[in-house]
Amino acid sequence: MHHLLPLLVAIPLLGAALLVATGRRLPRIAVEITGFVVSGGTAALALVLLPGSSPPMVEWVGGWLPVDGESVGIVVVGDGPALGMAALVSLLTLSALAYSWRYFDEPPHGHTGAFTALMLVFQGAMCGFAIAGDLFNAFVFFELMSVVAYALTGYRIDEAKAVQGALTFGVVNSLGAYALLMGIALLYARTGELAMSKIGRGLDAHGGPDALVLASFVLVLTGLLVKSAAVPFHFWLPDAHAVAPTPVCMLLSGVMVELGAYGVWRVYGTVFAGPGGIPAADLIRALVTLGTLTAAIGAVMCWYQRHIKRLLAYSTVAHTGLFLVGLGVLTPEGDDGVALYILGHAGVKAALFACAGALLDRYGSVDEHALHGRARPLRATAVLFAVGALGLAGLPPFGTALGKAVTEEAVGGPLTVVYVAASAITAGAVLRVTARVFLGLGPRPEDAAYETSGSEEKPESGRLLRRIPDTMTTVPAVLLAAALAVGVAPGFGDLVARSVNEAGSGGAHASVHWTRHGILLGVASTVLAAALAGLAVTRPRWVAAPAWAGPLRRLQSGHVGDYVAWLLAGVTVLGALVLPGVLGG
Repeated sequence: MHHLLPLLVAIPLLGAALLVATGRRLPRIAVEITGFVVSGGTAALALVLLPGSSPPMVEWVGGWLPVDGESVGIVVVGDGPALGMAALVSLLTLSALAYSWRYFDEPPHGHTGAFTALMLVFQGAMCGFAIAGDLFNAFVFFELMSVVAYALTGYRIDEAKAVQGALTFGVVNSLGAYALLMGIALLYARTGELAMSKIGRGLDAHGGPDALVLASFVLVLTGLLVKSAAVPFHFWLPDAHAVAPTPVCMLLSGVMVELGAYGVWRVYGTVFAGPGGIPAADLIRALVTLGTLTAAIGAVMCWYQRHIKRLLAYSTVAHTGLFLVGLGVLTPEGDDGVALYILGHAGVKAALFACAGALLDRYGSVDEHALHGRARPLRATAVLFAVGALGLAGLPPFGTALGKAVTEEAVGGPLTVVYVAASAITAGAVLRVTARVFLGLGPRPEDAAYETSGSEEKPESGRLLRRIPDTMTTVPAVLLAAALAVGVAPGFGDLVARSVNEAGSGGAHASVHWTRHGILLGVASTVLAAALAGLAVTRPRWVAAPAWAGPLRRLQSGHVGDYVAWLLAGVTVLGALVLPGVLGG
């Protein structure tokens, strides 16, 4: 079965090449069906390979097998986490393509398969990053993923703000990629290896960590943290989400950002976790500090947004912080909880963006004030949006709640407050939007009339829809059902935990189950979210942005130079957090 691993990348890329070659001659329905078949087939392959991932499958692509322990070939690894991420990528791509069925106006003289082809390349690149067994080819897929994401973000190239958002995305992520490549070069200079496991053994053979190891670690981690949108590397994400087509947002927040967190877990555990790498205490300090800061800033910024897609983007930033804290405690239970949290969050966040896209195409706006009470007829979308908010809050028995409960138990102490607060604030913001936009509750904002007449956005479908297509409600409903299944499917949590632990914790056993403490914390965060939403609706002045929030909001300036400066500041902070252990060594 290991010979089939490269097909997880090859099938989407070949499908995209086919659409590029024939898209001008194929009818639109044939193009979209081809996309479904290719993405669905890749998802099916990943799911078929999953049961055989213990022990991990290893394939040297093209038959370039190692000779005397040395090889110049490309190695891919199919363990539980890698194949699980590939399956998640493929299933979400299939969902995004289903959502976008006949979504964009067919170009009169353009290429009908361009969008679908780009989505398939995006899928193939993300799958390649998930299963890459050597750092250089992980970088290659990392860059391919980024380049396609830039194109998809700026897909509506006739709109200046879409081009600007894509340019910001491109510059910041390219700098992160350069940092990653320089870190890989330093590791190669030290060990003469590119395979992750061999680099780890090479560092251990050299002795304790030194300045070169520190520099390589900081550079590699910077590239991955930029992709995961951790503070202060996060500024590109809200700007990109504000302009990217809804199906693209479903993938950016649903799985691409999570791949950054997955990369942090994979690279540290395989490359830097030994005696020649970075001491565990230093990684704990770095990830817990940055994760807590990311969760706090993401939650606060989420609360004070009125642009719904930006609001959802900042909630992604906040939950990225929670993922990093869970990974940063370096326990099997923390890894298990984050894995389940990521699976549940993917379905919930993709569903919420799908609902936001329905608002944009029906009313030409995603401004909370401008839409006050206008979406009352969209009852199904309202229910889905509210259910998504409850999933975001961590209400049992959603998969987000199970992952959150397991992670909270792993981190313990004051960090539990971070999980409850971030979940409650982000979910409260989504519930507030539900109450105002879909139910018309609370006083009408004073600037709503102006916003309604003066700030409409172009619908992504090319025209305002008279009714929401069935695909635009069915897809988020299925995604939310999947997020619920993660928490209620018998034995699923233990299956995920076993796969994660075999790959990253030396087979350490960690049982995953609902606990009274976890259920109570999930209910508490949901009740707090509902209370915050109710307060915002009934007493809007009580929750208006305080003076201290002004400078924080102005940091999202939209100026790429500012974002680059913050990226450099983040590299400095990351190095300072890790430096004490290296000096002590």
